[in-house]
Amino acid sequence: MSQARFLVSATVAALAAATLSACYVVPIDPRTGQPYPVPRDASQPASVAIITPPASPAPPQPTVLSARLYPLNPQANKGGMLTAVVMDNNTGRGTFTLSYLGDALQGEASRVDAGYAAFGRVHTEVLGANPQRSFSGRRGIANAYGAKGVNVQCEYLITGPMMGTGACLFSDGAKYQMHFGG
Repeated sequence: MSQARFLVSATVAALAAATLSACYVVPIDPRTGQPYPVPRDASQPASVAIITPPASPAPPQPTVLSARLYPLNPQANKGGMLTAVVMDNNTGRGTFTLSYLGDALQGEASRVDAGYAAFGRVHTEVLGANPQRSFSGRRGIANAYGAKGVNVQCEYLITGPMMGTGACLFSDGAKYQMHFGG
């Protein structure tokens, strides 16, 4: 490169540096996308700054809730105590599975708000009418169906971490009370 071109390049660089007084220009290698190595004075100690980009947040992990269903009438006594599993996807929805009289029932569970008009119907059908009953806690409904034609409808209240109660009504008339946690 001729000396005249070098002087022009140096002048342009000096003007650019003056206009970018508080900025740093870091040349990037187009082949690797990494900054070019910076030459350093051998008399100065080397310092390396490693910048790690922040990790993206992990999606919420599903929460598994185990529920025990206790029989409340003669039809439910035929099935005995049952265990149901609610896989809460932490999105307000999840899956609901249980086994009843040799039939694997599968369905879904959903959280509902206090304005959900139908909430309380299953409680009343299973546990009887009670004007003193109050529903405090996070409300949810669960429904499942099996290949043998039996279905179940449940209502539940989550009252603490991994704790709650509910009621389930099966299409064959079986009535169960539900307990989460513990």
